[in-house]
Amino acid sequence: MRSKLFLPATRLDLAGKALASGADAVCIDLEDAVTKAGKDDAQRAASLYLQSVRRSVSPPLIVRINAVGGDHWRQNLEAVALPSVVQINLPKVEQPDAILMAAAALDVLEHQRGILSPIGLLINIETPAALARAAQLASAHPRVAGLQVGFGDLFLACGIDRNNAAARDHVRMTVSVAAAQAGIPCYDGAFADVRDTAGLEREARNARAFGFTGKSCIHPRQVATVNAAFTPGGDEMAWARKIVEAAGHVDDPGQGAFLVDGQMVDEPLLRLAQRLLARAPV
Repeated sequence: MRSKLFLPATRLDLAGKALASGADAVCIDLEDAVTKAGKDDAQRAASLYLQSVRRSVSPPLIVRINAVGGDHWRQNLEAVALPSVVQINLPKVEQPDAILMAAAALDVLEHQRGILSPIGLLINIETPAALARAAQLASAHPRVAGLQVGFGDLFLACGIDRNNAAARDHVRMTVSVAAAQAGIPCYDGAFADVRDTAGLEREARNARAFGFTGKSCIHPRQVATVNAAFTPGGDEMAWARKIVEAAGHVDDPGQGAFLVDGQMVDEPLLRLAQRLLARAPV
């Protein structure tokens, strides 16, 4: 998932444009994009829309519900835990218990509704407590399908400037390591200035350098830039193919190392090449 485009649940009239944007996933938002007074109406609208589409819709659909433990999360989950949804995005997660509560609720709903493909959980890392427990959150339950950084709320709580590159890098390193330990992907936070394409590209490429798989988008015009930043280039793909092909001629590439064009290739480098090939554009 290179790009995840947010779609406010109050603007589902734009669903067609969102699905046609080129984003790898569309995330219907019941949290930040909806006022407190509009929560019930947005939930009903999202539920009706999700009932009208199939799980095979492309791109896949994610729903960001309200924070577990708050006033709306359980009703949100009951409304949107439907066959058309592939992931639920949990905001403001600070303890593994919140993930376990959501997972238990999904167990019941999936059983009741005959949903055979488990709905994953995308966990937001957007508070100081979440960052401190990122590794615990990543491995809290098998449903956890990824970590998502939220710089705005996190930095506001810490009094850190959103433009502080060193702070962003620290957060990315922490989240990337936590995700890697759990064997799940991690995704970068949204870039607020939809006019600053160069700034968006810099952030996306920096996130990719830290091992991130993709980045949130808040406007369709950001999608192409983000997709390009997270798509391996021709030179990278040629290098990866050469590494993997050479490994095929080694008796046991998992033991020791071998040379390709004078470069020592060991098991971690081989896995990197394999991951690059797996992310090749279809």
